[in-house]
Amino acid sequence: MTNEPVSLDLAALRRNYTRESLSETGVNPDPFKQFDHWFREASDSQLPEPNAMTLATATQHGRPSARTVLLKGFDHQGFVFYTNYESRKGLEIDENPQIALLFTWLELERQIRIEGTAERVSPEESEAYFQSRPKGSQIGAWASPQSRVITGRELLEEKMEELNDTFKHEENLPLPPFWGGYRLRPECIEFWQGRENRLHDRIQYTRTDTGWKIERLAP
Repeated sequence: MTNEPVSLDLAALRRNYTRESLSETGVNPDPFKQFDHWFREASDSQLPEPNAMTLATATQHGRPSARTVLLKGFDHQGFVFYTNYESRKGLEIDENPQIALLFTWLELERQIRIEGTAERVSPEESEAYFQSRPKGSQIGAWASPQSRVITGRELLEEKMEELNDTFKHEENLPLPPFWGGYRLRPECIEFWQGRENRLHDRIQYTRTDTGWKIERLAP
């Protein structure tokens, strides 16, 4: 037995995309309606957590980071997710509100890229969503100093036990002052449909003063 890693021919890992196509004239003129259409298809296809999305942020000096979060709402104002405002992503958004989202639905051979500016949702909106969460998730939000170094899991478990005891007679916990939602107001939305021979369809919506401009991008 050797200590050498197992050799995989990564260059040979490939797949041909043949399910669907996408055209400038075939998409909805409204990118939010196009997103709603694709999102419903992803949900109807029984994909695991179709609302999972990669959130990319960067510091004011341009150092990037990315992680997976869950979409919790969308309308013509933008796309909403919730987090600890004192987490790494929260602090980076406060420094630099230019962020990006990526939905990857490989089973449907589709991706959606969204770029724009993040802003905090209203306290009322954060409160309403927080109260809709299971009590265990509410306690978890209070217990975790998200993104900070901790000495061990025991610290979290002790905090959870303490909060469970404190609020054992309460149906819900109050909204933490350090927790709430962000809304990405998009400036650019790209719909990507896999095609044969890597000649993928990429349809991009760009916000203008008069509406949304639709263009095709080279793959």
